[in-house]
Amino acid sequence: MPALEPLRPVHVTARQRALTCMAASVLLDYPSTDQLARMATVRDGVAHLPEAVRSRLAGFADHALAADPQALARAYVDTFDTKRKCSMYLSYFLTGDTRRRGTALVRFVEAYRAAGWEVERNELPDYLPIVLEFTAVGDAELGAALLASHREGIEVLRSALTQMGSPYAAVVEAVCLVLPRPSAAVEDRLLQLITAGPPTEMVGLSALGPLEPFAPQGAASSEVRA
Repeated sequence: MPALEPLRPVHVTARQRALTCMAASVLLDYPSTDQLARMATVRDGVAHLPEAVRSRLAGFADHALAADPQALARAYVDTFDTKRKCSMYLSYFLTGDTRRRGTALVRFVEAYRAAGWEVERNELPDYLPIVLEFTAVGDAELGAALLASHREGIEVLRSALTQMGSPYAAVVEAVCLVLPRPSAAVEDRLLQLITAGPPTEMVGLSALGPLEPFAPQGAASSEVRA
């Protein structure tokens, strides 16, 4: 899979970056009935973002709202739940199914707890829509650090979605546009990941025991999608 040309970051205010992350969090989540209702709000709420960002977010919202809901849900599962390079779980790109995954997930948990932020759903803590929501409404600095430390994974996801011609590529592009450009070292690692994909040491997580979805103490769990 060839690498894409880097996107030139767009100048945004802290508020605009937060709005972009929150909008992308909604648009990249599983398109349940509730999420589709939120997408209509997103389409109207991004009107004052820079054009390059606004057009990508609003364009996808229009696509999703015009689509058959069941077809959209099937496309989501086919895209993100069956293809390794389209994983929504950021630590997977660097650790794959290896024993390092558990340690990587703990970093997300610790960041959320440090900000006093609770994940009110039954998902792993590195799920991209959760990280984006945390960046928008939890702790912008910690959230940006999490996204920056997993920039390679975000770019691999962007590359894979673009190669597939997926409309979700536009949403990931919008996120990349409001993040600083990755360093040369990150770009070098990105080329390796695009070529090889995530690590595949299948003995990994079994050594740590079952890995349950992250649910902070006291947080309410939402229904897990089928």
